[in-house]
Amino acid sequence: MLDLFWLLLSTLLSSARSHRELVLENLLLRHQLAVMTRPTRTRPRARLRTWDKVLWVLARRWCAGWREPLAFVTPDTVVRLHRQGWHLFWHWKSRSRGGRPHLSPAVQVLIVTMSRENRLWGTERIRGELLNLGIVVSNRSIRRYR
Repeated sequence: MLDLFWLLLSTLLSSARSHRELVLENLLLRHQLAVMTRPTRTRPRARLRTWDKVLWVLARRWCAGWREPLAFVTPDTVVRLHRQGWHLFWHWKSRSRGGRPHLSPAVQVLIVTMSRENRLWGTERIRGELLNLGIVVSNRSIRRYR
């Protein structure tokens, strides 16, 4: 009797939801079914591909009831995937876009040792000595490593 009551209640609640939410839930359930029936050779359970993870992250972002249709991933997994996506996005966003190349570690060590051994030398003097050695370095780079 209790099962019949829950079935009736869930039917009434599902009829009150919008068409967009039902379509999205249907999409998520079908996606899970497709992932579960994907042919695997040696793995006992299906693994999510990159686009599968993107779908769940987008579902979390755009759907309020994204937790209900979950069957094979936990909500914590979806949140973790979302955080990884943001990490990758900001890593890509803050990448180097060119500019002056970084100094080699040998030149950095040379600037530090020249600065320590010759305390009275300023940035211009160290730059002049490096130019005599054939190493072109800006004053700002020397100030950074002094």
